[in-house]
Amino acid sequence: MLRTNQTFLGYVKELYDNQQRRENIIKKQYSKGQKLFFQNERATKVMFIKEGVVKCFFTEDNGKEYILEFLGKGEIIGEIEFIRKIVSLCNIEAMTDVTVYAVSPGYFAELIKNDIKLNNLLLDAFAERIINTASRASFQQLYTIEHSLAKLLELLSKQDMHMSKEDIASYLGITVRSLNRAFKGLSE
Repeated sequence: MLRTNQTFLGYVKELYDNQQRRENIIKKQYSKGQKLFFQNERATKVMFIKEGVVKCFFTEDNGKEYILEFLGKGEIIGEIEFIRKIVSLCNIEAMTDVTVYAVSPGYFAELIKNDIKLNNLLLDAFAERIINTASRASFQQLYTIEHSLAKLLELLSKQDMHMSKEDIASYLGITVRSLNRAFKGLSE
């Protein structure tokens, strides 16, 4: 549910500490509720989360949101859009105060070309995302909403995270009304 990547965090911290040109990687702060990326807009940096938690979500034409995942320390954002040369696929919003390492596009391109360690880390991250997406899709198809909600609440408790009803519903791909029924079903 909350993805982290300590290996990526160590990698980018080392790059940041040893960079020759200070503008290649900068630290940026975002407040809770602030968006780091906007769906369908061009991203200006590739970012690695240093501290905090963000949610990655689609806003559909009908205004409804679907939360894909929550990202924490060490996770990379904006790399798919950079590699594919496309606008942002989704919104990225700070759930807590967030600090990121923001990498300039030119420097990221140079790293992609010349740094095998980065390429291996990216391949590993992409494989992990595919596995997580497939697992979540099958879980949502095979289990009841009540079961999925119970598992989500258990994970939230373990990770000491709080989510609004709207975010829980968006993450489960249901309406708040359906979520309320599921809560009622759990309490019975």
